Amino acid sequence: MRNATLRQLRVFAAVARHGSFTRAARELHLTQPAVSQQVKLLEEQAGLALIEQVGRKIHLTAAGAELVRYAQQANDLMREAGESLAALRGLKRGELKLGAVSTAKYFVPSLLAAFVNMYPEVTIKFSVGNRKEIIEQLAANDTDLMIMGRPPRELDTVAESFAQHPQVIIAAPDHPLAGRRHIPLERLSREAFVIREEGSGTRASMEHVFRAHGVRFRAWMEASSNETIKQSVMAGMGISFLSLHTIGLELAAGKLAILNVAGLPIVRDWFVIHLREKRLSPIAAAFRGFLLSDGARIIRDAVGVDLPQRRRQPPAGSGGSGRGGPGG
Repeated sequence: MRNATLRQLRVFAAVARHGSFTRAARELHLTQPAVSQQVKLLEEQAGLALIEQVGRKIHLTAAGAELVRYAQQANDLMREAGESLAALRGLKRGELKLGAVSTAKYFVPSLLAAFVNMYPEVTIKFSVGNRKEIIEQLAANDTDLMIMGRPPRELDTVAESFAQHPQVIIAAPDHPLAGRRHIPLERLSREAFVIREEGSGTRASMEHVFRAHGVRFRAWMEASSNETIKQSVMAGMGISFLSLHTIGLELAAGKLAILNVAGLPIVRDWFVIHLREKRLSPIAAAFRGFLLSDGARIIRDAVGVDLPQRRRQPPAGSGGSGRGGPGG
């Protein structure tokens, strides 16, 4: 592999990512024969087949699966080098790879818009998933930074709190409990809940709250989408436990109500997280600093709802060794 080129590795990584010579060629602005030739030259350097084609489908061989990890690392290093040199030249350009749990998607676009306004030449790759999916992306080093409510204890990360994360019980405005004050949590055991799926941070927080008070809840329906849950609650199918940051529009329109439950809302934190061993690019470091200084204010403005009676809680099930709060 001594004579393999960065160009060959970049082309090979694109083919592996897309599973297609055609789509890789389109991304790289090359012809398909040029892409095929670069992969062939790399296979000659490796002395092994890297790709096998069955019909129209492309699969990595064992050697290809091993090499693609190094190809991706080489591409990442070259990107970081370019961004570092750009920073030294006083340029504010580069790529930010950001991931977030699905609950955060309601305010992350506002954060990105404000950041891009400061650095207009930055390009963004933004991915959203549930907690389990986001942790897998973080472990694979597929993102620069993550935004989530509970730092993962299974990874060695740096986790820093940058904004409050209130969680509440919601119901349809005409629900019998809407408008009542100081509802005991035990009373909710008689209600049907529409809840998030296993692997969701919201689900874990809800289970932690009820378990801590020795109260059982009745899960009538599971859904992997906050939007589905909100629509179900508005239709009178049950009540739910959600982040306050997901329901601003519905509260303003009078389509949802927050139940006044004793001991709620639970107020935790939003964290910006990265792998401890990861060297942040200048753009990623700038975005981290931006979140710590301005994130809370921008979220308050974007969500447009005030926090009800506050009760702060530590992140449920968090662990690790981050700074500024429980780490990953």
